[in-house]
This record gives sequence, structure tokens and C-alpha cells, in this order.
Amino acid sequence: MGSAMRTSGRSGEGQKYALTSDEDDADFWGFAREAEGLFTPLPDEEGARRVHLAGCLPQGGLLRSVDHVGSRRALAGNAWFELLDGDGATMGSYVVNEVTVIDVKPSACGAGLVDLTMTLWCENAVAGAEQIWDLIRAGHLNRTGMWHELAPENRRAWLSVTLWSREYQRQGKVDAPASQVFTLDGRHIVDRDSFYCAIGEAINGPGGYFGWNLDALNDCLRGGWGATTPFTLHWHFSAQARARLRERVPSGEREVALFDMILEIFEEQGVSVILR
Repeated sequence: MGSAMRTSGRSGEGQKYALTSDEDDADFWGFAREAEGLFTPLPDEEGARRVHLAGCLPQGGLLRSVDHVGSRRALAGNAWFELLDGDGATMGSYVVNEVTVIDVKPSACGAGLVDLTMTLWCENAVAGAEQIWDLIRAGHLNRTGMWHELAPENRRAWLSVTLWSREYQRQGKVDAPASQVFTLDGRHIVDRDSFYCAIGEAINGPGGYFGWNLDALNDCLRGGWGATTPFTLHWHFSAQARARLRERVPSGEREVALFDMILEIFEEQGVSVILR
């Protein structure tokens, strides 16, 4: 469940993306001003994504691949695909595999820059996530409830970004001490993903993460993710949430409603839940 957030240690100079070899941190592949295709809803028919980088100055292993477009040596390898804020700091990263350059041409972004088209594999880039990264980059993911109006498929994207941006957003902030009281608003909990959006916000504030499945929730309750057990959770409008979280999930040799399973996990980990 760990975050893949990392820091390139290089100035982005207004660039939004960077690539660094996954095999060698010293092998920096360069910046790009824009990137299209990483968050496509579906990969191509073979399962790879086609990504277009605009305003790129290739370096290292990527530059070597640019020189061999059309041959097997155009395969650069595996990399970290880093998303940068306005100051060039890494907000979060995705591992991308089998990066292969398939086209290169001069860029309209500036002299000496090129536009690259590449194919790659990436499991964790969720469709709809790009807009949420843009909110973080602009400093606009700064108030509660911003996920309320998201369509169901985009709530998953929200959760993925809250996970991969977690270290950047927390900026070294330590866990809240034990015996804290948190408030969970159940009015907008309509399914499992909206519960995780709500609990992440309740524990860690706007854009906060505190699990995106039951195993991850259990892990978060063990510490290191914003809260220290034991703590108290005031679950407001819990009857509404109970009525909507009726999906049956396994619990040992039986099945229980998702709402009841969540309560079981909280109780096992020392959380006192007060239903309101």
C-alpha cells in the first residue's frame, strides 16, 4: 500500500513532468512541459499506453532511445514518471514499464526541445486523476467536500491521487496523537469509494488519504497514516451511511454488510465509534 512519492532533486523550471530511470536514480531522463495519454481511460489493444510528451529535453537513457527510434534500442526501460508542482518539487510518481520511444519531432515549445511519443505500461495511473493532480499543483485542493460531486468512477481517481500525493501533501507532518476525536460526515457516503474519500478527509483534511479498501484501512489504523489509536470517531448521519453500505463482504466464514465490517475493523484496532 506504500506511496511511490519521491523527489527528483532537480529544479523543474516550470515543467510539469519528469522522468528518471527506475534502475538508476542518477540516470535522469529529462523534463516535459506537458504530457497526454498517461491517464487514458483504456490502454491500446495490446495493453500499453501511448503517451505524448511536449516540450521535452531528453537526457540519459531516454536520449539514447530517441537516437534509435524504429529499432529495438528505442526501448529505454522502466522509469519513475514524476508529477511536479509549480516549484519543480515532486508531488507524486508512478512507475512506468517498458518505455519505448516511437516518434520524435521538433517542439513548438522552444528551440532545442522535442515532442516525444512513447508507449509504456502503468498499472496505477487511473482515468480522471489528471484533473485532481492539477488541483494540487495549483494549490486548490484546500477545502473539504471537493469530492462530493464526483461521478462514481472519478471517486476512484480521487482516492488514487490522495494515496500517491500523500507524502507531498503532509509535508512531514506527524500522526495525530492517541485519544484524538475525529468527525466523519456520513451524508455523502453512498458507496465504498465515497466512504474512503470521507474517512480520508476526516482524518487528514482536504485531499487526505486513509485507505481505499478494507485491507488498506486496516493498515492505516496501525499507524503512520495520520492517526494513532486509540481514538474516537463521531460518525454523523451514520444511519444514512448504513443504509447505503449494504454490500455483503466476507468476514471469516460468514458475510456481513460493508458498514458492519467497517465497524468491526475499527473496534479491532481500538477505535471507539459513536454513531450519530
